[in-house]
Parts: sequence; C-alpha cells; structure tokens
Amino acid sequence: MSKKIAIVGTGLIGRSWSIVFARAGFEVWLWDPVEGAVSTAIKLIKEGLPSLAEENLLNGCSVEQVFGRVHASDSLEDALDGADHLQENAPERVEIKKELYQQIDRLVGPQTVMASSTSGIVASHFTENIQSRERCLVAHPINPPHLVPLVELVPAPWTAARVLEKTSALMRQVNQAPIQLNREIKGFVANRLQGALLAEAFRLVEDGICSARDIDTSIAEGLGLRWSFMGPFETIDLNSPTGIRGYCENFGPLYYELAQEQADPRVWGEALLSKVEQERREDLAADKLLDRQHWRNQRLALLMSAKKEGEERLGK
Repeated sequence: MSKKIAIVGTGLIGRSWSIVFARAGFEVWLWDPVEGAVSTAIKLIKEGLPSLAEENLLNGCSVEQVFGRVHASDSLEDALDGADHLQENAPERVEIKKELYQQIDRLVGPQTVMASSTSGIVASHFTENIQSRERCLVAHPINPPHLVPLVELVPAPWTAARVLEKTSALMRQVNQAPIQLNREIKGFVANRLQGALLAEAFRLVEDGICSARDIDTSIAEGLGLRWSFMGPFETIDLNSPTGIRGYCENFGPLYYELAQEQADPRVWGEALLSKVEQERREDLAADKLLDRQHWRNQRLALLMSAKKEGEERLGK
C-alpha cells in the first residue's frame, strides 16, 4: 500500500490519527507550524505503540512496521505533495482554519481530499472561498481515534458526493466506523447527544437530586455498559418483548413528560461549575489528570481488544 496521508497539526488528535493510518499500512507524513511539535509527536507515537501491540491493536503489524510508516515533513508543501488524504487538526478557531486552508489550497494536488477533525465548526465556515472546496469536508473523530473508531463525516453544501464516498471508504479501510450526516449542523451528532446528556447531568446536580459522583456511576456502572456495544435505539428495541414500538407505547408518555421538564436550557454557571469541580478534585487531584488520561486510554484499549475478540467469537 503506497497511499500517502498528510497529518497537519500534530497534537493529541493528530498523533492518534497518525497511528490509525500507519497501522493500516499507509505512509503518514506529519507537519505542524509550531517548531519542535513534529519531533515531539513522533517521539510520543513511538512510546505509545508497544502497549497497543500488547493488546493486539496494531492490525497484526509490529511496532517497527507501524513506526516505520510515520515521517516528519519539512514543510506544509512537503506534507501535501502527492497526498491522497489530508487530515487537518488545527486549533478550534475559524480564523486559523480559514488562513490554513488558503495555504493548503495553493499547495494541494488535484487528488487530495481535505478533511478536518474539527469538533463543531462546520466546513462551510472555513472553506467557502477556496478553489478546491468541493474536496473539503469534516471527518470528526472521537478522542482518541486510535482507540475509539467513530468518525462523523459532515459535508459542506459544496462537498462533492464522490469525495464523501471516498472518505467513507477510506475510514472503513483503516478500521474506523464512519457515519454520514446529510447536511451541516452545529455540533454534529455525537456532541449533540453528549450535550443532551451533560445538560441533564448538570441539571440534576444543580437541583440537588444527586451528586456528580453518582451521575458518573449511573453511566459507568449502568447505561454505559450497554452503550459500549449498542446504541439507544437498539437498547430500547431489546428492552421490550414487542420491540421498539412496544417500548415507545409503554414509555413514550413518560419520556414526553421528562422532555417538557428538560425543555428549559440552563447556563452552567460559576456556582454550579465550582460545585462539580470540587467533587471532581476530591476524587482526582488536578496534578493527576494526565495519569488518569493514561488510565482511560489503557482501559479503552482493553475494551477495544475485548470487543474485537467478542465479535470474532460471537459475531456482531
């Protein structure tokens, strides 16, 4: 496999994307405007590969094989030269992305798809005035993408259908799980779902119903266990002897009543934030956040390994 992937922006998401593509057999070229960022990224990628190999998460490749596909680019032009796919991971600021895509537009070849990892900025906000805009779209991963496979593909109004199809095929080829939105919407799908859950979580704490700690337990030891291998529609479909229709007939009125209570959006004010932050810092000191992120990634790796093994044994 000789296809070239350009990674622009080599922070946490850019490094993770590099692993996704490299373990799938692609040659990956990294570029970042910050001096020293690429060399740091390559060092961290190398350090992270052995633990993935231990969990069989390198697609059968060795650490040496995967790391050998990761390269430093001397310039943006060098990274883009001959690239089939660009994965951009610039900061979440429209003006930065606008300026970057103007540079990319002057350098990119006619075959390159330009995908942004943005978490919530629609592509039409930063690609409207470039000549190659039909090859631009959002490919939003869930952090970190080398351990969480979902990718949200969000076309701009001018994104060509063939570009969307090509990107979807590429994501499946590198063992990600793409979903395709039919049009742009603020926050895309995953963050809108997460936002609804967070809004209710903060509401329950603010109203004194329960603690932030208990909210986390309700997901980690409850709903999240099912959600790790099936979504909300399948969940309720399986929670009724007659399937989703029976579930909705039985519980639809209750959820409608709840939705009316939840219809009043609230700002996460300082008093509420301080209360939740205090609980979190009681459970996890600020200087232990990085250690806990490593803990999270280790457990995600174990979960993905177990899911892979389970799917092979039981089928999806």
